[in-house]
Amino acid sequence: MTDPVTEPVTREAPGYRGPTMMTQRWADVAFLHWAVEPGLVAPMLPPGVRPDVRDGVTWVGLVPFRMVGAGVLRGPSIPWLGTFPETNVRLYTVDRRGVRGIVFRSLDATRLAVVAGAQAAFGLPYRWASMSITDSGAERTYATWRPHPGWVRVRVGEPMASGPLEEFLTARWGLHERHLGVDWYVPNVHEPWPLHHAELLELDDTLLAAAGFPDLATRPPDHVAASPGVSVRFGFPRPWRPPLRRRRP
Repeated sequence: MTDPVTEPVTREAPGYRGPTMMTQRWADVAFLHWAVEPGLVAPMLPPGVRPDVRDGVTWVGLVPFRMVGAGVLRGPSIPWLGTFPETNVRLYTVDRRGVRGIVFRSLDATRLAVVAGAQAAFGLPYRWASMSITDSGAERTYATWRPHPGWVRVRVGEPMASGPLEEFLTARWGLHERHLGVDWYVPNVHEPWPLHHAELLELDDTLLAAAGFPDLATRPPDHVAASPGVSVRFGFPRPWRPPLRRRRP
């Protein structure tokens, strides 16, 4: 039995109609991406998941943003606790069903209760950090202290058209995770990303190195973009298994 064909990249979210685990908004987002050899990333992924490759390379993303109004189920946002800065280091993946997704190498957030809950419930690599986001005209600075200070400063420009690479990097409709010996897939849906051109002005980062990529921050990213944000709905995690292979007689 051959492996399934990898699903296409789609800018529009698939038609998820299952129950809602949580809602939130991702706002004031910066996307910094580096192209890397797939062999560098493959050992970092859960079993049954491989790097998603485009034009011979896969990508490592450093994505700082503002989490806004996170709420459980379809209920209202949680006051104070549901709004905070976050930064993630993420990889791009395909599982043995051919389903595209993301694997997080790290997620830094300022709410200790959120960090502890996500670690316990889903095994996600959340870490507590002191963080801030400040704006000065078109310039935005994301600062993180874990344990040493680091920052990303970008200048946000005009809206940009979303091309094939932008869709490959941002139109991701689920995450892959292995927790308690089970392979999980967590679906999400949101409107298409409204992307803007962005210029990296300054990068002094330690999160990439802590996530296993010590040299990436020493060179400029290969792609930079920004977004005012999207409203997101997450489905409940669901276990998955690769298709069974028939034994040859």
